[in-house]
Amino acid sequence: MWVELMEVKNAYIAEAWKELLNAEGLAVQVVPLSGEWSEAGELEPRKLYVSRGKLHVAKEILRKI
Repeated sequence: MWVELMEVKNAYIAEAWKELLNAEGLAVQVVPLSGEWSEAGELEPRKLYVSRGKLHVAKEILRKI
């Protein structure tokens, strides 16, 4: 099960967070707020999701930044 970690302003910021968390060994899903990939532009806000079991790890990484 995936749980929401954060919401960011655009795809560029979402990918930066995804790469940082992936480097720490966390799987991350990035989803446009509209939920429609075909209609999502680069400037549309995104939500980042992590596995429920790793949410505490992700929060600890964010706390250290």
